[in-house]
Amino acid sequence: MTESHFDTDVLVVGLGPVGSALTALLAQRGVTVIAIDKDTEVYPLPRAVHFDHEIMRLFQQLGIADAVKRHARDLPLYEFRAADGQLLMSLPPPCETPSGWGGGYMFHQPSLDGVLRDLVAGLPDADTRLGVKLQRFAQDPDGVTAEVSGPQGSRTIRARYIVGCDGAWSPVREIIGGGLFDYQFDEPWLVVDAKVAPGCRVPDVNIQVCDPARPTTCVLGGPGRHRWEFMLLPGEAPEAMLDEGVVQDLIRPWDCGPIEVERMAVYRFHGLVANRWRDRRALIAGDAAHQTPPFAGQGMCAGLRDVANLSWKLAAVLNGAAGGALLDSYQTEREPHVRWAIELAISMGRVVCLLDPDAAAQRDAGMLAARESGVAPLPPLRPPVFSAGCIMAGAPAAGGMFPQPTAGAGAARRRLDDLLGHDAWLVSCETVREPAGGVRVLSLDAEAVAPFRAALKGWLDGLGVAAVLIRPDRYVFGAGDPDTLLNAWTQGLAPLRQAA
Repeated sequence: MTESHFDTDVLVVGLGPVGSALTALLAQRGVTVIAIDKDTEVYPLPRAVHFDHEIMRLFQQLGIADAVKRHARDLPLYEFRAADGQLLMSLPPPCETPSGWGGGYMFHQPSLDGVLRDLVAGLPDADTRLGVKLQRFAQDPDGVTAEVSGPQGSRTIRARYIVGCDGAWSPVREIIGGGLFDYQFDEPWLVVDAKVAPGCRVPDVNIQVCDPARPTTCVLGGPGRHRWEFMLLPGEAPEAMLDEGVVQDLIRPWDCGPIEVERMAVYRFHGLVANRWRDRRALIAGDAAHQTPPFAGQGMCAGLRDVANLSWKLAAVLNGAAGGALLDSYQTEREPHVRWAIELAISMGRVVCLLDPDAAAQRDAGMLAARESGVAPLPPLRPPVFSAGCIMAGAPAAGGMFPQPTAGAGAARRRLDDLLGHDAWLVSCETVREPAGGVRVLSLDAEAVAPFRAALKGWLDGLGVAAVLIRPDRYVFGAGDPDTLLNAWTQGLAPLRQAA
């Protein structure tokens, strides 16, 4: 795709999980990528510890699900407990998910980073440059010229697009401008990650201790690891909380046996959303675009959803299937999802973070009453469907995730996405014309679909439709008459080819 006066199609800034996943998703579609990171090695200590079923489906699409699973374990029960240990609320992992994977996973981020870096290193269209820092960039109608510095000194990189996956203090976001929306939730917490030996008595569930004397989180990490989070109380200095003796005193009541503290850090848990995710040929994703408190475990998940959404759109623009205006649907679709996740996390955080004993007693009584009556004290853990963007508005199922049928069990298990690949797909029980616009047709009569035929037909019959058009990110463009869907897809993208 790259012409001689461009060094690459896309310059990705930052090679954490979000930047690495974006690089791989683009390169697997034949988009050339230069990916830079200011550090020379993977960050060696844990940060995120949870991802959900949809993210495992993305890892499946990348071809690394089995490798990732070696560094993860299934999501356990999530309990909210009062100061005296009384159970206030219990959130079991879902038994079934639309992704065809388990409800969620606790994992070790440095190991995941390593899996993603290895994937990127094996892709011929991806060029990784470590120890290289973005200094500045300028845009023109055709592309971006970025100045970077590294071991070989300063140089420029000419790209068609630049994407900042460069974290909470994103230089790309600062250059784009627009500022941040602040949810005004700002709480300091001490995060302690530990290695645990076999036989240690750490809990086998994730726990929020709603204790006004010291709100505390205790959760599993990846295999052989555990995490505690302790809310700082008014007047406590962050640097004092990083004393090893203080940390040992906080962990001692858990009576879990000998552990090895791997990391201690004080974080401010807050909710922020960038007002502008795109400025012409510059975009942002992940923590550069949004930051969330950790209570719902959606921080890294949100960033990976960003790049699943963005990657196919960038590829469509770069291969001429659509114009740059398609990229405006990226923020249109993703921002409501991000705000849902942040608002859910804040609502959970406000349950946990009460320091007033009387208010905490009222909270406990309300949660116990809700538990007794069977009423959920938190909103449903389901993101909203896209109400606008690259969807067929008004069509059945438009904007929701398409469920992935599976067949078989254990090592013989098969999943639909492995058949679909990276393209948009029209799944139809009727014969259709040869599609355009990069859409491939999968007939329910095809031999390859036999293991999934009953599930697919049941889904179509449940909506009373003959076909569904599934976007490359596995969200539904729309369901209905197959030719109507193809026309809507083609006509929806065609005007964008001429857009700026």
